[in-house]
Amino acid sequence: MSIEIVPLAEADIPGAVDCLQRAFSDDPYFQWVFNEPSKFNIERNAASLASHFRYAINCDDPLFVARVSRAASEVKTDHEIKLPAGSIVGVSWWCSPREVSVPQTWSVWAQDWLLSFRQLMNNILFWGRGGLNASRYWVYKQVQRETQKEIWKDPRGYYFCNVLCVSSAVRGMGVGKRLMDIVMDKADAEEMPCYLESSKGYPNVLIYEKMGFELAKEIECVEGGDVCRLYCMLRQPRSKT
Repeated sequence: MSIEIVPLAEADIPGAVDCLQRAFSDDPYFQWVFNEPSKFNIERNAASLASHFRYAINCDDPLFVARVSRAASEVKTDHEIKLPAGSIVGVSWWCSPREVSVPQTWSVWAQDWLLSFRQLMNNILFWGRGGLNASRYWVYKQVQRETQKEIWKDPRGYYFCNVLCVSSAVRGMGVGKRLMDIVMDKADAEEMPCYLESSKGYPNVLIYEKMGFELAKEIECVEGGDVCRLYCMLRQPRSKT
């Protein structure tokens, strides 16, 4: 089986949404912010994710997918995992760095409003947020803002790995590292730092440390007696010489 890492295109969005939903079904943050499974609406969640992917594409953010490029019928050995060509088996979704002193561009401002409008329409279409605990979401956003203000020291901004997911069918094949490398290599070439948050301490922290990240802070989001812990990690650019 052959897997290529390519920028996410409009046609890839349904597959990317499905891959992300499957990979994050047991994620501690996901379970904390969608804390009532009986209210979870997978279609509403898919519509929200699709809106965010379109936002990232239109903002020209680094957004990549791992896509099977060789059909199962072309696989010659029985031990290889058989997935149809075109299957999305990983997603790497980053936010581009923005200098603190540089105001938001008009185009990004317009995309922010368009995303808000799409989410409003999703709320109307699906009669609500699909089980999202809005109170917990805003607790997280507040803690995230405070943490980034504290530990982000580089005024040029950071490449922020917002989401990384890999299908269970291809874990252990280096797909996640390839999805990370494509942006980390760009950051290194530009001498820019990177940042991520993980809601799984083990084994994620160790995996990211091997990629050059260092644990900067552990944070807790608390609401209703339930706690979600996140591990905030920074990576300084590496010289290629």
